Amino acid sequence: MEQSKIDRINELARKSKVEELSAEEKLEQRELRREFLAAIRADLTRTLESIEFLDAEPDNDGAAASLS
Repeated sequence: MEQSKIDRINELARKSKVEELSAEEKLEQRELRREFLAAIRADLTRTLESIEFLDAEPDNDGAAASLS
């Protein structure tokens, strides 16, 4: 997610603490948060998919076995 969108999320959050957001701003905030969470989930999924589990003892060829 672009830094400008994260900055906008923070700007709307700060503004909402001071005054009521307009209906348009609330919709924008909701969409930006949804996009932000989707990006976090995608990053976490990529990270978890890249994890390789190794056996404590190597296989016959000397390499540790992968569970994937």
